[in-house]
Amino acid sequence: MATARFRFYEELNDFLAPRHRRREFDHPTARAATVKHAIEALGVPHTEVELILVNGESVDFSTPVRDGDRISVYPMFESLDIAPLLRVRPQPLRVTRFVADAHLGALARLLRMCGFDARYDNGFTDDEVRRLAREERRIVLTRDRELLKARSVTHGCYVHSVEPAAQLREVLARLQLAGSLRPFSRCLHCNLELVPVPKRAVLAQLPEEVARTHDRFRRCDGCARVYWEGSHWRRMQQILCDVLPDPALQTTPPEQDC
Repeated sequence: MATARFRFYEELNDFLAPRHRRREFDHPTARAATVKHAIEALGVPHTEVELILVNGESVDFSTPVRDGDRISVYPMFESLDIAPLLRVRPQPLRVTRFVADAHLGALARLLRMCGFDARYDNGFTDDEVRRLAREERRIVLTRDRELLKARSVTHGCYVHSVEPAAQLREVLARLQLAGSLRPFSRCLHCNLELVPVPKRAVLAQLPEEVARTHDRFRRCDGCARVYWEGSHWRRMQQILCDVLPDPALQTTPPEQDC
């Protein structure tokens, strides 16, 4: 037998015996057992698990359990709780939302392109950024270390890169967000989600060539911009191809503007 120390988080505790809930506990497993077998033997369905850390490293279900391992198990949407800057926070963010400081406008636009809710205005003061982070439970993105030292900022990322595409790559990797992308689903200008519209509803706004060659459109209800799969969409798709693995792009089929 191998004995490992387990800790389950949030609603996963509901599947455990009362003596094991919300605490670390040692539990014996068969020496050939994988973490999937061990977790399910304790009563937690593997479909309810989003992330597993063994001795601080992210692993998959096939990882064997070894004597003395420390195993932390997180439910769906808990990955932010264990990312390097966020693992000590008492309350994980269930919805990934950002607020970028006044110097990260290009990064905010790229995050919107990926489908993330990213508040930004080049007139935001540090106080406004902190207020939005607190009231709307947003992750602060900044290159200002002092802004992150504020007590009211509970979730934040210091962005090391200076080039926007590299900044996007850094944020997606550090917060483990590749699986949460919904590219081309949000307005790049207003940050609102785009709504599919019939061609006839936007025909008056379309250039003649676009009206003749395109049939699928989305519109922002905030600024009334119309999006379709034009040259601008192809340029943005290339940006994502340079930053992300192809499978991440294959999850989203929608339209963008030309």
